[in-house]
Amino acid sequence: MRPGCPGHENTRKAGRQPQRSGRLDVSGTRLVAFNHLDYALSMDSLIDPFGRRIDYVRLSVTDRCDLRCEYCMPKGFSNFEEPEHWLSFAEIERVIGAFGRLGVSRVRLTGGEPLVRKGLARLAASLCALPGIDDLSLSTNATRLDKQAEALNSAGISRINVSLDTLRHERFKAITQGKLDKVLNGLMAAKQAGFKPIKINMVVMRGVNDDEVEDMVRFCLEHDFTLRFIETMPMGDTGRSATSRYMDLQTVRARLEQQFELIPGVMPGGGPARYVQVAGTELRIGFITPISRHFCATCNRVRLAVDGTLYLCLGQEDKLELRPLLRQGISDAELEQALIAAIAIKPERHQFTEKPEQVVRLMSLTGG
Repeated sequence: MRPGCPGHENTRKAGRQPQRSGRLDVSGTRLVAFNHLDYALSMDSLIDPFGRRIDYVRLSVTDRCDLRCEYCMPKGFSNFEEPEHWLSFAEIERVIGAFGRLGVSRVRLTGGEPLVRKGLARLAASLCALPGIDDLSLSTNATRLDKQAEALNSAGISRINVSLDTLRHERFKAITQGKLDKVLNGLMAAKQAGFKPIKINMVVMRGVNDDEVEDMVRFCLEHDFTLRFIETMPMGDTGRSATSRYMDLQTVRARLEQQFELIPGVMPGGGPARYVQVAGTELRIGFITPISRHFCATCNRVRLAVDGTLYLCLGQEDKLELRPLLRQGISDAELEQALIAAIAIKPERHQFTEKPEQVVRLMSLTGG
């Protein structure tokens, strides 16, 4: 089994200091004075104003998807970004290379559905070769994974997350407008290709699929998958409508404890899940709780959308438009300064509970 991106020698610059004058002046981007950024850079690491080290980028390679999950993208939605506005692979490599020089070591390929973009294995191999990038992973719905699993694993992706909210064919069709068999075939191909761990992400929705949580545990026990339950989030109109089916995952955990002996567990990775383990097995179950128990205090990530917008918080609108900078000929040093400036305006936390109407963009447009 290929171990994924190899470790790299430390080629990051030590002691880099931001410029002391001038402002980042890009249309549509908040202005930040560089002379207020002492706290934003610590040696070769990105540190935000709240002392959090940013070492993880979720990279959307497309906003398109071949499914229409009811809490993510409206049925019939077609207002996608124009291809000429997508970051090219070369532009993506420049941005991730700059992040790598500033201390980012983890990158996750997301969408939309990332496997609908052609040449993804080639991009993965290029990103794995960048100094500082030690961990490259993938989030997918797995509908196209059966044909791409071997190439993606050989390119350096070793860990994958697969969205799967139900094991019932008709229910899957109702939630996603797709076919469950394609996902199951993709999962089996991923096992065969040697991906490990394979994490199943299940959004638990009251009255929709909450009667399947025990079934999903047994499915993951059978196939040696990791399982993660996720609460619905009010992202865009679809996400806000899904909050009527919101279910506190503390309730789910209490239910599981009636059938399974759960002990403390951990999993490697940069994600926010809190894990337990089913005693006597290797199964780890994670709970991702952005609403009932938010994890903002330990946030270590930013999101890069397919159009080059760098979102600094999933639940806020703070952002930096990178595409204009890249296409105006920004130098590598200036690009690094722009990223430092962006991290300096990263918010402390989301406000999903207090201001559920605040974020109007869809999850698929944000980048997973």
